[in-house]
Formats: sequence, structure tokens, C-alpha cells
Amino acid sequence: MNNTIRIKLSIMMFLEFFIWGAWFVTLGTFLGNNLKASGSETAAIFSTQSWGAIVAPFIIGLIADRYFNAEKILGILHLIGAFLMYQMYQSEDVGMFYTYVLSYMILYMPTLALVNSVSFNQMKDPEKEFATIRVWGTIGWIIAGLSISYLFHWDSAEGISSGLLKNTFLLAGIAAFILGLFSFSLPKTPPKVSDEKIKIGDIIGLDALKLLKDKNFAIFFVSSILICIPLAFYYQNANLFLTEAGVENPTGKMAIGQISEALFLLLIPVFFTRFGFKKTILVGMLAWAIRYVLFAYGNGDDLSFMLIIGIALHGICYDFFFVSGQIYTNSKAGEKYKSAAQGLITLATYGVGMLIGFAVAGWITDNYKMTDGAVNWQMVWIIPAGIAIVVFLLFALLFNEKNKVEEISSAV
Repeated sequence: MNNTIRIKLSIMMFLEFFIWGAWFVTLGTFLGNNLKASGSETAAIFSTQSWGAIVAPFIIGLIADRYFNAEKILGILHLIGAFLMYQMYQSEDVGMFYTYVLSYMILYMPTLALVNSVSFNQMKDPEKEFATIRVWGTIGWIIAGLSISYLFHWDSAEGISSGLLKNTFLLAGIAAFILGLFSFSLPKTPPKVSDEKIKIGDIIGLDALKLLKDKNFAIFFVSSILICIPLAFYYQNANLFLTEAGVENPTGKMAIGQISEALFLLLIPVFFTRFGFKKTILVGMLAWAIRYVLFAYGNGDDLSFMLIIGIALHGICYDFFFVSGQIYTNSKAGEKYKSAAQGLITLATYGVGMLIGFAVAGWITDNYKMTDGAVNWQMVWIIPAGIAIVVFLLFALLFNEKNKVEEISSAV
């Protein structure tokens, strides 16, 4: 890969995740303050991510992989996305906003696979080269959060009261428009030529259901769905909670989570080698419970350090469970079912699991909203902490790690 292509792919990754980080992190705060959305309405809007994840394999499998160059579809989807972002920026009604964000997510989620396809197509050794490209996506997300807090101050108390958070959609829309145009200059990534008949089961990974005959994999599969319930609470409520707790520059401080994610990603091979898959994933589950206990009993004043530690735990929460889970799935599936198994886990977590999680988070938030409109955040965080502990105990008691060296270390 020459330097010109490397730079282009890095810019692509930076913009891809800058777009997501520019609006999704503050979405809950925007909905509560600008559109006066209820918990259930907020949950429905966040659930569009899950619907996008469910639809994405069909767009990729039925259209992108077979008929069009990946970079061209990437450009078209982002240009349409820029238009939808502008509509979200102008929207003042929850119902219309939901329509726009659902349409946007159905178009955006497939681009996550497309940027990978464009990248892998240029690499001779993806295992060594991809990380140096993908890290620019994490940097893009971090820069988006820092810009909102420290450059534009849209999430300050004054900015929120003035309704400035709607500008996040304009920022994301401009970045989407730039990436849309830029995509047409990316290296050509032609469709896969195949005469085989398309099977829906192949697209969503149904062939990998055979892996559920393995008791341990079935326990991991169910645990993956259940742990998405606490995860949804973080995505849906964290920024709003930090804002109401009086934390200054909450969006910028939440970028600590992405920095943590990048750092702990490097430690996963060490944990796998020394402790094996089960202990590594249990640490990830326990981190969710600890994070939410810190959120429940911390505050924006003398105990603000508890909230910062809770944010910083994101790397352990996400990497030690989800990234470890992807490695475990890869090791269990074998060559024949690798792609199908990863597709099935993605559908189960970001699709089914997050749908359930957002619905539960919305219901809990509504039920712990007091008569003056304030939310009893302590209970809102204690409940997902309890759910994480239950999942932790179930996995610890039921999952029996066998042949961990042979099965896992070879996959790291």
C-alpha cells in the first residue's frame, strides 16, 4: 500500500467516525432539551441504530457486494445522509425527527462495512495494516467530541438552554457531504463476481446457528444479548446524565471513553494469554456493573472523579466483552462459518440485544421520572448495574472454558 492510498483510507476512516461521534453522543441530551422527548420516545429514536444494523447486511449482501463498486455506494449513501442530517437539524417535531433518523441509520450502518471493504481491498496483510487505518476512526470520534465541548461549547449550560445542540447535526452533515464527495476519489473496489444464488440465511449468518449446539457458545450468545441492555443505558442516558449532574464539557469528557477503548484494545492479547477468554470477558462484564455504581453514587461536584472513572472504564467494558467475543466467535466458528458467525453475533447484539436494551432503558427512565420532571438517576443506573451482575454470575457459573490455549490464543 503506497502512502497516497494510506492517507486516503485514513481520511475516510476519520470522517466516517467523526460523523457518528458528532451527533450520536449528544443525541439523548438534544432529545430531552430541544424536542422534549419522553424516555420511550428517546428509546425509539436510539433503536434506529439497531434497525439500521439489522437492515445493513441486506444492503451490503444484496446490492453492494454484487452490483456496484463499494466506494461509489459509500459516496452515494453519505451524500443522501448529508441531506437527512440537514433535515434533522431543521426538525422541531419528535415524530418527523424519528422518520429522518431512521432513514439515516438505515443508510449509515451499511457504510461501516463498506469502509472496511474499501480498506481490506488495498491491503496485502490486513492483520498488520488494518489497525493503523482503523485507529483514525477512533481519533475522528474523539475529535468530534472535543470540538463540541471545547471549540463550539454547544454542550455548555448556556449552549444547551439556547438549543445549540441542534448544530451537531449540521456539523455531521457537512462532514458527511465531504466524505460523500471524497469517496469517489477512493481506490476502486469492484463488486464480488459470483454466479451463486443469494441466500438470505447466508446474509444474516443463519448457518452459524449450528454453533449453538455447543453449550458454551450458546451461553456466550445469550450473554451477549443480555449485556447489551446495560450498554444501551450508556448510549441513551450518559450524556444527558452528565449534563444534568453539572459536569462541564460532558461531550469532551466522554471522549475519554474512546481513548480508553484504544488503549485497552492493545491489552486484550495479554489478558487472553495470561487469563484465557472466560476471565477476560468476566472482567468486561464486571466493569459494566462498577461503572454504573460509580454513576449512581457520583456527582458533578466533590465526587465528579467517580463519573470520570466510570467514563474511563469504557475501554474495559467494550473491548473486554465485545472485541473478546468477536475473537472467541472466530475461534469457535472455523473457516466454514467465520463470516456467518460474526454476522450472527452482530445481528444478536447490535440488532436484537440493543433493541431490547433501548426499550428497557426508555421504560426505566420514564418510570423514575419524578413529578417535577427530574430523573432519579441513582435508580436509573443501579438497575443496569444489577443486570450486569446477573449476567456476570450466569456466565461465571455456566460457561466452562475448555482447551483455552488451543481455542483462543491462536485467534489473538
